[in-house]
Amino acid sequence: MAASPTNPYSEAGVDTAAGDLAVELMKSSVRATHGPEVLGGVGGFAGLFDASALRDFRRPLLATSTDGVGTKVAIAQAIDKHDTIGQDLVGMVVDDIVVVGAKPLFMTDYIACGKVVPERIADIVRGIAQACSATGTALVGGETAEHPGLLGPRDYDVAGAATGVVEADAILGAELVQDGDAVIAVASSGLHSNGYSLVRHIVTRAGIGYGDNAADFGTTWGEALLEPTRLYTLPLLRLIEQLGGSSGNGGVHALSHVTGGGIAANLARVLPQGSWVEVDRSSWSPSPVFRVLSDIAGSTLESAEGTWNLGIGFLAVIAADKKDAAIAALNAEGMPSWQVGTVGFGPRPTGEFEQGAKGVDGGAVRLVGAYADGAK
Repeated sequence: MAASPTNPYSEAGVDTAAGDLAVELMKSSVRATHGPEVLGGVGGFAGLFDASALRDFRRPLLATSTDGVGTKVAIAQAIDKHDTIGQDLVGMVVDDIVVVGAKPLFMTDYIACGKVVPERIADIVRGIAQACSATGTALVGGETAEHPGLLGPRDYDVAGAATGVVEADAILGAELVQDGDAVIAVASSGLHSNGYSLVRHIVTRAGIGYGDNAADFGTTWGEALLEPTRLYTLPLLRLIEQLGGSSGNGGVHALSHVTGGGIAANLARVLPQGSWVEVDRSSWSPSPVFRVLSDIAGSTLESAEGTWNLGIGFLAVIAADKKDAAIAALNAEGMPSWQVGTVGFGPRPTGEFEQGAKGVDGGAVRLVGAYADGAK
């Protein structure tokens, strides 16, 4: 009797049936992000988004951003917990779009893995879809690619891209910033998705396993380090509207997403040349996760200022007469906020400032003072 024919692609390590099952498992999560603007459903070669609403804009500008989660995925893989990585991805991508005052419209994702495990892929996409819903973003498409031989069976990486829209005369940015503007910090939920190569280095050198109990956090180390990125988009869009819209007369002048590079570098990117800010460390106390990791490493919090957000996930540059309203509004949204500095122009204090981050020759920023001891 002749032998049953074999599938050479399966023999090479690619399981197309598993990929199809993964799509079936994620369908309901993805569909939940779709409004009437999304056409075609799930599984097409391209996602379709009805742009008719842009006719209501006088001069619509599209804003786009792309990013990944970075080496935080290694911790998810180590403890086999994949339902929060998707929120990290959306936070890194969509919250960059709101920096210019844009409303997100849609997003696509890309997952590369060594072996498609349908339930794992579905967990990742479910997290992406839930975060898309929480930021008003339609998840219109994506791709899962199986790369045996390039990635191990448990390995994967995630990335995504999103598009938003803003009126041309409503863009936020350095040109709106004025002398005396208040710099308002919005608390992070923890490490977010930056500096995990340093985190993993510290944990490995200390002989800590991700499944080990972390007494300081009341959970395992892996679970504590997977705390998902806080999502800021909708509260910030509501703040822009509440303070007079995103225009020269509005209260919100600039926003900064504190990601790689830390507080000073990311704030400097959204300030005009000739301006400066001294960020007062005493106005907040970095979250316990930063203190514990620094203690284990035998280093200072100050030494990690170019790597971690240290408790500040976003910075808003607000008109001086609107700062109290901004803080109150953000706190009411469940976004703990406080003033960390004031924008100055002209001659700046002596000493070293950070300037010129990520190719932007913007303002000058430095952190001053000592961190508060108590929880903010």
